[in-house]
Amino acid sequence: MVPHTLLSASATLTPLRSTNQWCKFFPVTTTATHGRNSNKLPSFFRTSQSNKFSFHASSSSERNGVTPQKSDGETIPPSSFSWPDNKKPRVCILGAGFGGLYTALRLESLVWPDDKKPQVLLIDQSDRFVFKPMLYELLSGEVDKWEIAPRFTDLLATSSVQFCQDRVKLLRPSDHLGMNSSTSPNSGGIVHLESGLHIEYDWLVLALGAEAKLDLVPGAMDFAIPFSTLEDACKVDDKLKELERKKFGTDSPVRVAIVGCGYAGVELAATVSERLQDKGIVQAINVETTICPSAPPGNREAALKVLSSRNVQLLLGYYVSCIRKEEKNEALEKLLEITGDSSDAAKQPNSEQLIVELQPAERSLKSQILEVDLVLWTVGSKPLVPPLDSGNRPLMFPINGRGQAETDETLRVKGHPRIFAIGDSAALRDSAGRILPATAQVAFQQADFAGWNLWAAINNRPLLPFRFRNLGEMLTLGSSDAAISPSFIDGLTLDGPIGHTARKIAYLLRLPTDEHRVKVGISWLAKSAIDSIVSFQTNLAKTLSG
Repeated sequence: MVPHTLLSASATLTPLRSTNQWCKFFPVTTTATHGRNSNKLPSFFRTSQSNKFSFHASSSSERNGVTPQKSDGETIPPSSFSWPDNKKPRVCILGAGFGGLYTALRLESLVWPDDKKPQVLLIDQSDRFVFKPMLYELLSGEVDKWEIAPRFTDLLATSSVQFCQDRVKLLRPSDHLGMNSSTSPNSGGIVHLESGLHIEYDWLVLALGAEAKLDLVPGAMDFAIPFSTLEDACKVDDKLKELERKKFGTDSPVRVAIVGCGYAGVELAATVSERLQDKGIVQAINVETTICPSAPPGNREAALKVLSSRNVQLLLGYYVSCIRKEEKNEALEKLLEITGDSSDAAKQPNSEQLIVELQPAERSLKSQILEVDLVLWTVGSKPLVPPLDSGNRPLMFPINGRGQAETDETLRVKGHPRIFAIGDSAALRDSAGRILPATAQVAFQQADFAGWNLWAAINNRPLLPFRFRNLGEMLTLGSSDAAISPSFIDGLTLDGPIGHTARKIAYLLRLPTDEHRVKVGISWLAKSAIDSIVSFQTNLAKTLSG
């Protein structure tokens, strides 16, 4: 995960096939179960009654170069998406994180001429928007799932933005060097989805974000759990509950290793250590010799103070060389050598234990081996820019070494005037030539510019160059602790309960819609009031019994 910063009505689907066939075309499950059949019609479209969507079988599967397959290998014909109004601009946004969702909402908020307001289709593999900077609060129990992960259908219920739950398979842009598709004179290209659906667009926004890169270290993909999505957070929470139940009433602590001490690793270490308290041991590993090397000094000092008070073990100057399951309990082997017990039961390995092998990045250090119950991974990411289908004509789509699309200062992909890229999908450079960091703050600001520049492009107005404004940085350090370093006052850091309250207010103001902000604000106030009453009663009871 990246450093954290300050940051439609009902659907109508017109199938031309049977229910079971449509369910195979459009699975409504999330990423983990994508591709499985359902017994219900797809429900991932929401739109106003006046804007009805329909699909029709396309006879251009060979021409488009895509032949979708069912799970059993049987070929299925693709379907083409029919926009409600062929005369209005068609904007397709791939990815509905900070960049994609906020671009759609920005387009909705702008004033448009009647015949120029675009039809906006938002596509994401999940059915929920995830406010990632607050995933840690799920582990501490501070927030409920609906507060930081509302459904898109709820967020967009009062807007004209349409939502589709699907995954992108490939792109077929047709705006390279001003060349357009033969299907429509204004078309910018076609998006192919994994369900077999083809979507023709006039304007495209790439905002697919990134996924954890676990192939850097042997064993990480099999035994480490990343922490960057809602599914990851739920998986970590379930694993911690399992370990807490298993170790309850024993002298054996829950041992957790966290790889990476950037913002995500430090926030995770602070949250997990507070949750486990004296029932657990948290070890944080970092190749650098300090934590949060790019953070303001005030944030770093506040984090070190909290981690030290919770006995988090910092293993700095090390990198992970391997993660594996323990084949045999080493302590048990020594005991067997002493007692001479050679029974099969005594030789059974502890299959739940994990071994993390560390190698020094500094000459003065020695290699180490950690025995842990859980490994959490917070380093490395891979941008999710979909592949291109170039057909018989080579299309120049500039991608850098990290897999990001190179853009100009107006956020348009170089060589493709009808494609914008933002967030993790974009390699946008500042005035010094450095690529902007993949933070929530950058994506949020880019979404504002992308929405405006789409308005300008559609209305034949000049586009604005993107200028990033650093508003400061903040991190959570537990259920009542955080650190904030605003950029407008040099050297100022708010930490402790004050920083915690300021951080929650800042993120409350950054939630997607006014309706959701009101609901979450009321929920947080109610929880705060209950906590205050409970704290008062506890202190009063202690005083009376003292």
